[in-house]
Amino acid sequence: MAKKLRVGRQTVAVVTGASGGVGRATARLLGERGATVVLLARGREGLDGAKREVESRGGRAIVIQTDVSDFEQVDSAATTAEREAGPIDLWINNAMLSMYSPFVEMSPEEFAHIVEVTFLGTVHGTRCALHRMMPRDHGTIVQVGSALAFRSIPLQSAYCASKHAIQGFTESLRCELIHQKSNIRMSVVNMPALNTTQFVWTKNKMPHKARPAGTIFQPEVAAKAILYAAEHDRRELMVGYTTVEATLGEKVIPGVLDHYLANAAWEGSMLPERTDPDQPDNFWQPVADDLGAHGPFDRLAHRHSIQLWATENRSKLIAALVLGAVGLSTLLKRGSGGS
Repeated sequence: MAKKLRVGRQTVAVVTGASGGVGRATARLLGERGATVVLLARGREGLDGAKREVESRGGRAIVIQTDVSDFEQVDSAATTAEREAGPIDLWINNAMLSMYSPFVEMSPEEFAHIVEVTFLGTVHGTRCALHRMMPRDHGTIVQVGSALAFRSIPLQSAYCASKHAIQGFTESLRCELIHQKSNIRMSVVNMPALNTTQFVWTKNKMPHKARPAGTIFQPEVAAKAILYAAEHDRRELMVGYTTVEATLGEKVIPGVLDHYLANAAWEGSMLPERTDPDQPDNFWQPVADDLGAHGPFDRLAHRHSIQLWATENRSKLIAALVLGAVGLSTLLKRGSGGS
């Protein structure tokens, strides 16, 4: 039985997509634990900002500019990470790319590029992590998934396809590791709508500015869930009640959701403001700026998830329910005996 990961000063963690959004928030949290955090992303400005934040919180940071769609770059980054920091204990595949556009208005090259970054970037990161972890029979890999891996929405066909692919890839690989009696652990953390830099630098072909569809959570909620899954050997973790709803809804009423989301998720992911044609995007090249972790929806975003809290405290909740059931049963017996 493999020992569970405990993130601390001896931990070496790699985070892809670390320059903004969920990756940036996760890097900060790892820094607070005192870990050595290897930061991978394309944009130098965002990586340097992440490095400052990790180190100001007590961790050590190593910056490696990396395009995760290029396997050779990811493999080189992994080699550098182990040379400078030591064996990798935790690898978090978070890098993503998307675009707001109907499928028929995307070029084949644009669709392929989203898949190369979001899906194949995860595959490359997983391969490089396993190549180093398997000889030691030790390590944890966390895939940052999405509710959209189970219930797709319009205007993000390539991104949804990539998240579905990550789910299928990870399930297959997990079975292989079990067959090989490996002690390497894998988790998928499926996210709800988040207030991240995605809504600042994602390429948008729509006439209006984009916004997260549905209930919005802050990226720190996602970061907390990622570390919880890593440290508690969770096969899969759903973050936010909306993620649970989407998953269950797809199993029970998929056809109804098709018609509902055709309008609700199309209109619901757009703001009244018109798109700025001069707004920089990170589609082919990184944005030359440090935008931090948050997007522009701080006033709407939730800082906590009751569903995640329940997951973190499920043993206590189960114990409370058992005690409550025992107490109720005792009261009922007493009432029955006294009548």
